[in-house]
Amino acid sequence: MSKVVDYYFSLASPFTYLGGERFAALAARHGAVVHHKPKILADVFAVSGGLPLAKRAPQRRAYRLVEMARWSAHLGIPIVPEPRHFPVDDSLAARMVIAAAKMNDPAAGRLARAVLRAVWIEERDIADRATLTAIGGEAGLDGRALLAAADGEDAARLYRANTDEAIARGVFGAPTWIIEGEMFWGQDRLEFVEQALARV
Repeated sequence: MSKVVDYYFSLASPFTYLGGERFAALAARHGAVVHHKPKILADVFAVSGGLPLAKRAPQRRAYRLVEMARWSAHLGIPIVPEPRHFPVDDSLAARMVIAAAKMNDPAAGRLARAVLRAVWIEERDIADRATLTAIGGEAGLDGRALLAAADGEDAARLYRANTDEAIARGVFGAPTWIIEGEMFWGQDRLEFVEQALARV
């Protein structure tokens, strides 16, 4: 029986970035099939009580930075806590990942992780079309073709479908993994994700 993970995430999320490579490694260890499902986080927040960063209380915004630094040091994963291009519209990048997922899951994963590194390490603007084309090429993919696909109706439909599906399944943040109906939220739950994959 296949080990399948539905992976809901945002390409502008620092915690998706901090968990991205680690999740990819553990999924590979367990031979899991990963369905990469970028979603519209603002729409998920709107129905689940979440708030975009700008609307959070100052105490919460300050503690978010503390947690990012703490996890970065703990994991040995570098991060720029307040990158030059953040907040950023990740919708076009998300549709590119969706287009890559139609090719195969590993391609989508490589592209997603490259986009996350671009935001949280390289301080690049993932809302910029030329930048996204370049990132696609750096991930070993045809950036121009993926960008063209991202502009199409199919990518937009699937982006909406991912979001609606996430809401229907009770997802409220990013990153979130669902394995055989069990939900895991947050990069700090990856140990439990691995335990679930070991049981399947």
